[in-house]
Amino acid sequence: MRDQRLWTWHVLAGVVIFVLLGLHMGIMHLDTLLGWFTPAGVKPIDWVSVAERARLGIFAAGYVVLLGAALFHGLYGLRTILFELGPDAGAKRGLSLLLTAGGVALFADGTWAALAAFGALPRSL
Repeated sequence: MRDQRLWTWHVLAGVVIFVLLGLHMGIMHLDTLLGWFTPAGVKPIDWVSVAERARLGIFAAGYVVLLGAALFHGLYGLRTILFELGPDAGAKRGLSLLLTAGGVALFADGTWAALAAFGALPRSL
């Protein structure tokens, strides 16, 4: 039952990645069509444009959601692949713990970066 629930979250994370990464690709690479988030005369990858988008709450939230979905999707997929190698129960627990701790640490760091760019946190500790 637990594996089925995790697999469902894995698939849902894939859908979230598909939607948010599609939006990202559209904003960054179809700027002539979707130039709503890019100041006039500025390319989407110029620092001015990047900084302006980072200050918008919807983008900061989107970055955090995309980060969480990508980390879960990738690390759960890696865990599934490694479990198919047939490790014993202790190795499975250790591997799950290692991937979970690493994912939480990466998520915390990425969330801090997104919120600092948004202006909700100090830029350095």
